[in-house]
Amino acid sequence: MSSNSFAYSEQSGGGEATELGQEATSTISPSGAFGLFSSDMKKNEDLKQMLESNKDSAKLDAMKRIVGMIAKGKNASELFPAVVKNVASKNIEIKKLVYVYLVRYAEEQQDLALLSISTFQRALKDPNQLIRASALRVLSSIRVPIIVPIMMLAIKEASADLSPYVRKNAAHAIQKLYSLDPEQKEMLIEIIEKLLKDKSTLVAGSVVMAFEEVCPDRIDLIHKNYRKLCNLLVDVEEWGQVVIIHMLTRYARTQFVSPWKEGDGLEDNEKDFYDSDEEQKEKTDKRKKPYTMDPDHRLLIRNTKPLLQSRNAAVVMAVAQLYWHIAPKSEAGIISKSLVRLLRSNREVQYIVLQNIATMSIQRKGMFEPYLKSFYVRSTDPTMIKILKLEILTNLANEANISTLLREFQTYVKSQDKQFAAATIQTIGRCATNISEVTDTCLTGLVCLLSNRDEIVVAESVVVIKKLLQMQPVQHGEIIKHMAKLLDSITVPVARASILWLIGENCERVPKIAPDVLRKTAKSFTGEDDLVKLQILNLGAKLYLTNSKQTKLLTQYILNLGKYDQNYDIRDRTRFIRQLIVPNEKSGALSKYAKKIFLAQKPAPLLESPFKGRDHYQLGTLSHTLNTKATGYLELSNWPEVAPDPSVRNVEVIELAKEWTPAGKAKKENPDKKFYSESAEEEEDSSESSSDESESGSESGEQDEEGDSSEDSSERESESGSESEAENKRAAKKNSKTKGKSDSEDVDKENENSKTSDSSNAESSSIEDSSSDSESESESESESESRKVTKEKENKTKQDRNPLTKDVSLLDLDDFNPASTPVVLPTPALSPSLIADLEGLNLSASSSVISVSTPVFVPVKTHVLLHRMSGKGLAAHYFFPRQPCSFGDNMVSVQITLNNTTDWQVENIHIGEKKLPVGMQMHVFNPIESLEPEGSITVSMGIDFCDSTQTASFQLCTKDDCFSVNIQPPVGELLLPVAMSEKDFKKEQGMLTGMNETSTVIIAAPQNFTSSVILQKVVNVANVGVVPSGQDNIHRFAAKTVHSGSLMLVTVELKEGSTAQLIINTEKTVIGSLLLRELKPVLSQG
Repeated sequence: MSSNSFAYSEQSGGGEATELGQEATSTISPSGAFGLFSSDMKKNEDLKQMLESNKDSAKLDAMKRIVGMIAKGKNASELFPAVVKNVASKNIEIKKLVYVYLVRYAEEQQDLALLSISTFQRALKDPNQLIRASALRVLSSIRVPIIVPIMMLAIKEASADLSPYVRKNAAHAIQKLYSLDPEQKEMLIEIIEKLLKDKSTLVAGSVVMAFEEVCPDRIDLIHKNYRKLCNLLVDVEEWGQVVIIHMLTRYARTQFVSPWKEGDGLEDNEKDFYDSDEEQKEKTDKRKKPYTMDPDHRLLIRNTKPLLQSRNAAVVMAVAQLYWHIAPKSEAGIISKSLVRLLRSNREVQYIVLQNIATMSIQRKGMFEPYLKSFYVRSTDPTMIKILKLEILTNLANEANISTLLREFQTYVKSQDKQFAAATIQTIGRCATNISEVTDTCLTGLVCLLSNRDEIVVAESVVVIKKLLQMQPVQHGEIIKHMAKLLDSITVPVARASILWLIGENCERVPKIAPDVLRKTAKSFTGEDDLVKLQILNLGAKLYLTNSKQTKLLTQYILNLGKYDQNYDIRDRTRFIRQLIVPNEKSGALSKYAKKIFLAQKPAPLLESPFKGRDHYQLGTLSHTLNTKATGYLELSNWPEVAPDPSVRNVEVIELAKEWTPAGKAKKENPDKKFYSESAEEEEDSSESSSDESESGSESGEQDEEGDSSEDSSERESESGSESEAENKRAAKKNSKTKGKSDSEDVDKENENSKTSDSSNAESSSIEDSSSDSESESESESESESRKVTKEKENKTKQDRNPLTKDVSLLDLDDFNPASTPVVLPTPALSPSLIADLEGLNLSASSSVISVSTPVFVPVKTHVLLHRMSGKGLAAHYFFPRQPCSFGDNMVSVQITLNNTTDWQVENIHIGEKKLPVGMQMHVFNPIESLEPEGSITVSMGIDFCDSTQTASFQLCTKDDCFSVNIQPPVGELLLPVAMSEKDFKKEQGMLTGMNETSTVIIAAPQNFTSSVILQKVVNVANVGVVPSGQDNIHRFAAKTVHSGSLMLVTVELKEGSTAQLIINTEKTVIGSLLLRELKPVLSQG
C-alpha cells in the first residue's frame, strides 16, 4: 500500500511533489499505534498541499489518488475545499477528475459547491463535450432548491446540445431536478417530449428512464416515437434496452388487443350451465372472430427477438417478460431456451431467473419441459437455488416424467443440506397430491424415511404424511400406528404435534393406542413445546368425547396442568375445552355439540406452489421478487377490449419530403413523355427478368442483414410496412405478377427520361412513380423493399443507372454513407433527396449496362453426392453447370447424375425430407419412376443458398430406402458472370472501398502470370466474367452474387518481379474473404 501511495514522487518534473512525499513519509514513520492512526490525517494534509501547488503534475497526481480513495470506498469529503478551488483549472485532465469528485460530494457539501456555481455555469459553454456534461452532472448534484431555475435553464440548453453525450446527461439531470422540485413537472415534460424525438441511440435509454420517473402515464408522448424506439432498440446500450423494453411492454398492454383470445376461447369451450343456446351461439361467434395482430405489435415482438441472445442477463430477462406479457402464447416458447442459458451465470442471476421460471412454469408447463434436466440440482448450488429448482421440478412434474423425478428426489433426501432435504420431502408430498397415480408410492417412500437416522428428515416426513393421510385416512391405520411408536424418539415439536393431531383425528380407528399415547404425553406435558401442549389438550378432549371410560381422569389431569401453564394461549384453550366437554350447570348450549365441533370432518390441505399468486406482478420486477408491491412499481394494465386508433403512431412523411426538395426545382410534369418508348421495347425482357429476380430475392427473407439494425433502415421499414400492410394485403397477392411487369416498364421509362431530361424532371417522376407503386405492396414486400430503399439512399454516385421505382422516405439522411454499395439488378434509383447533393454533376451521360454474360468454358468438376456402397447400389454425383437457373433467378443451378450399379431396377427415386438452414430454398426434381440396371439419368435442381456456403442437407429416397446427403457449394459457384466496361468497373470499385475491399499479395513464377494462365486459374475457381483491360499488368473480372445480386469485382495486378496483388471488392465481405482464400493458393502454385 505504501509503495502505491507515494508513487507520485517518482515522476519526473514533480520536484515539489517529491519533497512533499518525503515529508509525508517522515511523519508517518513514528513507531507504535499513534503512527498508524495518524497516517490518514497526514496523508490528507499531504494531498491538500499538493492541490495548492503551482504545478499541474502534482495536482493531477493528487486528484488521481483522491479518486482512487473514492473508488475504494474511503471518505475524502474533508478535501472538498481544496479540490473545489481547482474547478477552474486550465488543465483538462485535472478538470475532469475534479468534476468526478464534485459529483460524488456536491450533495454533502452544498454550501461550498454553491460558491463555485458560476464556474459550473461557464463550463456549460466549454467546447469540450465531456466538460459540459460533467458540469451539468455537478450542477444537478447540488440539491438546493434555490438553484432550481439555474438547473432548469442548464437542462434546456443541454437538451439542444449538438453532442448526444451532453443530451444524455440532460436526460439524467431531469430525474434529479424532478425529485428536488416536483412542481417543475410540466416544463420537464416539454424537454422529455423534445428528447424523445432524438434519433441518437445514446440518448434513447436515458430519456425513457426520465419519462418513466416523471410522467409514466403520458402515453401520448410515446405514440409518434413508438416505431423509432422499436427500431433503435438493438443499438441502444444494454441498460437503456432494459428500461425501453419495460416501458414498451406497458405501452403495448394499453394500445393493442390481447393476442391470447383465440387460445382462451379454446380452453373454456364448455357451455355455461345457465346459458341459453342463443347466448352460447353469440359467445362462439365472438370467439370465431379472427384475430389479426396490429403491425406495430408485431414490430415490437420482432425487433426484441434478437436481444434474447444478449450477453446481459437483464436484457434477456426484460425480453422474456415482454414475450410473456404481450406475445401470442404460441410464440412465447422461444424465451425458454434463453432463460435456461442464463442459469450458467452467477448465483444472483440464477436466483432471479429461477424465480421467474417458477412463476411461468405454473401456467405453461410445456415451455420448460424440454429443459427438465437443466433444473436438476447440483451439489455446488447454494440452498436458495436448490429450493427454487425443486419448485420448478414440482411444477413440471407429470405422469410421463414423475418416475424419473422421484428417483432424483430420493438422492436429494440424502443431502447434507438439511433445509434442502426437508424441502425435497415437501416436494414429494406435493407431487403425491398433484399426480394421483403416484400417491401410494410417495406415501410408502415417506414411511420408509421415518426410520431415517436424521431427525429433521423424519420430522418433515411426519408433517407431509399427516397432510397426505388427511386426503384418504380410512386406508392407512397401520401408518398411524407406526407413527405413534415414533413419539418416543422424535423430539421436533412440529412432528410431535402432527402425530398427536393424526391420532386425535383417527382415535376411533386406533382405540387401543390413543389412550396410551395420551398417558405418555401427560407425563411429559410440562416439558413439551407450546405447539405440542395444544395438541395434547386436543387429543385429551377428543378421547374424552369418544372413550370417556378410559380417559376421563387422564383428561381432567391434563386440563388441570394446562390451567396453570405459563403460556396464556394454553390457559385459554384449557378453559375453553373444559367448559365445552365437561358438562355442568353453567355450561351453555354449545356443550351438546362438543363432539360435532371437535370431530368434524376437516378439509384436506391444499398443497400449492408459493409462486402461484405472483403472476399478477410484472415478471422481472422487484415487486415480483419480493411478492409485494415495491415503491415506484407501475402495474400492467389489462388488455383493451377494442384497440385504440393505430393512426396516432403514424409519422408524417410527405411534408418532410417537400422540405428536402432543392430550392427552385419545383416539380414539373413532362407532357412529351410517352407511355412506351423504343428503349423500353428493346430492354423489356432483361428488365422484366431482373425485376422478378429482385422481388423473389426480397421475399426469400433474411437475405442481407448487414444494414438491418441501423436506425434509418429499421425506421423506414416500420413506417412503410405498417401503413401499407393492413389495407393492401389482398391486392398485393392478386397483382404480384402484373406488378413485376409494370415496374419494369416504369424502369425503362425512367431510363429514357433520365437521358433526355434534367435532374428536376427525374426527381418528380421518381417521386410520382414511387407513390403510385407503394399502394399495392404486402407486408413482406414493403419490409424487404424498404431495406433496399435505405441502401439506395446511400448510393451517392449511382445517378447513371436504370432507376427503380420505390417508395422513398426522406427522414433518414443523417447517417448518409456513400461507402456501402449493394447492387440489385436492375440497379436502384436515386432517391429524390439525393438530387440536392448531386447538383452540378452531369446526369445526361449514357447509362452503364450491367448484364449477366455467358460463362467462360471450364472443365466440369463433379462431386460425390451418394457413394454406391452407401446407397446400396445407387450412386449419385452432382456438378454446377454455371447457367442461370430456370427454377428461380436467385437459385444456383445444380445437376445430379444418378447411376444404378445394381442388377435390379431402382424405383421411385425422389427427394425426401429437407433440412435446410433458415432462408434457404430448394426446387427438387420430379420423382423418377424407375432406373434400369446399369442405367444413368441426369436431373436438374435449383437451390437458393442465400449467398452463403452453408450445406443443403436432404434425403435422397428410393421406394425402399432413404439416404441422407449434402450439397455444399464452392464459393465460386454462388456467382454469375457480369459483362461491364473498364470504366464502369473502376467506378464501381471506387465505391466499394474500405471495409468492402480485401486484398493479398501473391508470389509465383513469372510464367504463371501470363494472361491466359491467370484467366484459366480464376475462372476455374469462380464463375466470373472477364472485363476488358487497357493495361497488360492488370486483369479484371466481374460477377454478381446469385441471391442478392451484389457485385463481386476481382482484380489481379502484376507487380515487379514475381509478385502480384489480388484485390476483391464486394459488399458481401464474407463471400469476398472466402473467395480470396480460394484464389490465393491457386494463383500461387505452378
